[in-house]
Amino acid sequence: MKLIDKSIDKEGQGYVTLVPEEPEDMWHAYNLISEGDYVRSSTVRKVQSESSTGSSTSNRVRTMLTISVETIDFDTQACMLRLKGKNVEENQYVKMGAYHTLDLEMNRKFRLTKHEWDSVSLERVEMACDPTKSADLAAVIMQDGLAHICLITSSMTIVRAKIEASIPRKRKNFIQQHEKALAKFYDNIIQGILRHIDFDIVKCIIIASPGFVRDQFYEYMIQMAVKTDNKTLLENKSKFMLIHSSTGFKHSLKEILQDPAVVNKISDTKAASEVKALESFYTMLQCEPDKAFYGKKHVEKANEAQAIETLLISDNLFRCKDVNLRKEYVKLVDSVRENGGDVKIFSSLHISGEQLEQLTGIAAILRFPMPELDEDDESETED
Repeated sequence: MKLIDKSIDKEGQGYVTLVPEEPEDMWHAYNLISEGDYVRSSTVRKVQSESSTGSSTSNRVRTMLTISVETIDFDTQACMLRLKGKNVEENQYVKMGAYHTLDLEMNRKFRLTKHEWDSVSLERVEMACDPTKSADLAAVIMQDGLAHICLITSSMTIVRAKIEASIPRKRKNFIQQHEKALAKFYDNIIQGILRHIDFDIVKCIIIASPGFVRDQFYEYMIQMAVKTDNKTLLENKSKFMLIHSSTGFKHSLKEILQDPAVVNKISDTKAASEVKALESFYTMLQCEPDKAFYGKKHVEKANEAQAIETLLISDNLFRCKDVNLRKEYVKLVDSVRENGGDVKIFSSLHISGEQLEQLTGIAAILRFPMPELDEDDESETED
């Protein structure tokens, strides 16, 4: 994301002008834009015009429009963002108060105006415009007859392709059919890798599977690359990493990202630090349950005692429609930081974020035990 212009006063009112440069930037925009915000961007409007003879023609014209956002739709697969709302600025083609839809597009700037820019939104702008971030990890999770090709960026896990095939069992007199089906399945995966993975950006491609499926596939892929003189695959051989997973389904990413070898390889990515924080939380929950709590009520009480060492919070909570509730979460984040705690904002599109969602979307690792939090719960139940 490129920051073109920024003007925010001391009260937190103002605007930023941004240009999304890659699909992930649309996810950042989705997290930045809330209902009631003003968004200004160019759009195409169908205009009816009547000639002197009475015949009418319709033309499509491009115009700049500012709308007060009422609905926000984000397509995770296509990384497209669609906003709908009322026009709030004079325009020769669109009446004031008329509804219009804005599609935010790559490489086309938009201006976002908020009545109040809070710390979480400002941090999101900073993160989105940080040139050091990169979508540097890809994974092929597979088992016999099923493969998922995923891209893991700093903010999201996207399944780019799901490849399924029916592979006959390796039985006497059926060996040829088995090998033929397997080769076709492997070829489709190779095509998927070449189509969906940008080797200029991706630093590491994990191939994970149960058993020896990954080894057989990797061997086949390199043989085919040599045979067809595929320079892309041959030059990037060192980026492939073979890891065990229990299945070929997307949820196996959780165990893959916890593998020490993978953690070392991707230690500079945001995804790795999130996975590590969540792992620490689960360990603490098992070993020292009085130092690990989840749920808004418990976490807020722990914060009142300045006990939070690490706050784990899902970005989903900042998209809630209740403005006051959002403010409470922002206040909590600010307070934890003021007290010297670390805050990890998890992406709900990451595997780790999905796990945190199952724990209400908010959890905390404490500096010291607070068994009284559980006791409070028990006494309330008794009452």
